[in-house]
Amino acid sequence: MKKIILTTLNARFTHSAIGLRYLYANMRELQKDTVIVEFSINDAIQNIAEELLIHMPEIIGIGVYIWNAKECAELIHILKKVSPQTKIILGGPEVSYEPFRVNFDMADFIIQGEGDITFYELCKNIISHTPPQNKIIQMTLPSLKELALPYQYYTDEDIKNRYIYVEVSRGCPFECEFCLSSMDEKVRAFDLDMLMKEFALLWQRGARNFKFVDRTFNLNMKTANTILDFFLEKEPPYFAHFEVIPDHFPASLREKISRFPHGALQLEIGIQTLNPEIANNISRQLKLDKIEENITFLEHETHAHIHLDLIVGLPGETLESFGKNLDTLVKLSSCEIQIGILKKLSGTFIGRHDEKHGMVYSDIPPYDILKNNQLSFNDIQIMKRFARFWDLIYNSGNFKNTVTLLWQEESVYENFYRFGMWIYAQTHSTWQISLQRLGELLFAYLTQIKQLPSEIVAHKMLEDMMKLKGRALPEYLKPHAKNFALDAKTGTSGFNKRQL
Repeated sequence: MKKIILTTLNARFTHSAIGLRYLYANMRELQKDTVIVEFSINDAIQNIAEELLIHMPEIIGIGVYIWNAKECAELIHILKKVSPQTKIILGGPEVSYEPFRVNFDMADFIIQGEGDITFYELCKNIISHTPPQNKIIQMTLPSLKELALPYQYYTDEDIKNRYIYVEVSRGCPFECEFCLSSMDEKVRAFDLDMLMKEFALLWQRGARNFKFVDRTFNLNMKTANTILDFFLEKEPPYFAHFEVIPDHFPASLREKISRFPHGALQLEIGIQTLNPEIANNISRQLKLDKIEENITFLEHETHAHIHLDLIVGLPGETLESFGKNLDTLVKLSSCEIQIGILKKLSGTFIGRHDEKHGMVYSDIPPYDILKNNQLSFNDIQIMKRFARFWDLIYNSGNFKNTVTLLWQEESVYENFYRFGMWIYAQTHSTWQISLQRLGELLFAYLTQIKQLPSEIVAHKMLEDMMKLKGRALPEYLKPHAKNFALDAKTGTSGFNKRQL
């Protein structure tokens, strides 16, 4: 039995909550009475409540995020109904700024901001029967050098089955108006020597999946190079994920990135828009020449997996402008391009555009834009489906050879838009579409609507569909597979020339 439980609902089982481990690491004399119990949003809420209350805790601390806000509200409701004497403390990005758009009235206390030390102090006061009068507690920014680090509190089970989240710094120097990181006054860094010792211990324990949560990993070259050297000195396989800014890849960084083996390095790059006018609207720096140069370098001179982000619905941006952004990125790189819908997070400055651009958002998580002066509600709905089909067809990599037949030398956006409209008319859904069904639809569209030669389409699709050993040959491709051969060693393929 523990007096204090730290919990949250992760988006997936493979995720782990670094925030809970920071709180636990800094609980001092209360640590012996504290336990971390994690769940996922797919778990039944009443079962979560049951598991938490078995401990008969005095205090439950819950990390609240945009992906679990509704579930957390339901969990709080059940906990307080069943065990009203248990004190519930909330923290995390979703409750750090007002207005709250999910009802958290039944919580006892809410810590706004970095609660690493404040949570301990609040628990100590509750246990000593001297709780504060105010429900909402504004934290004082902790000194990172004084914080106990959390990494030893990842369990062996975490290391075996989950991504290990780590950080080198907090804050972001940029002021992008849609992002909560823009609220930070400055970037603060942890002691690098201490961090490297912690990372070495994680490695010794078997950790091989590291996800860095820093908003701007390549801001400080000394730090970035030290961490890249840490991995380059190790024997693969391993996986390291970093969020980077697209316009800052000096020679030392390029040289190191180019040395990582295939599958070892993932770089997430927030492009959001390539339209200078729109970037200016949201206070985002945009150095187009550097962005193009660096993406080209990453595409052609490294084995890094690149993940680029674009946003639909930014104030002032039309679908035509968004389409040009997508066309440009696809020409620059064959990497994953994540298409997101603009969200209005409490605390951000994006709301200043509401009147001028007619921005209307949902008040239900994830707070997506519903319409604005440039995009109707129907436009937004179509682009949500566009983004989903883009993930299934393009980002999945399942149709890497075939997908380019949709546009060939024409506009990527315009052609995929038409394909998205067609495929939705066939399915009336964007979910629970099997890979077999997706393949059939893509084949039908290319051969019947685009009227491309079936043998050419089949050749590309067989390359895609049969590259994994043991995969059954789809029925719709069997008539075209007689003269197809895939080289098991090289992954290359060929048809009898007479067939083409």
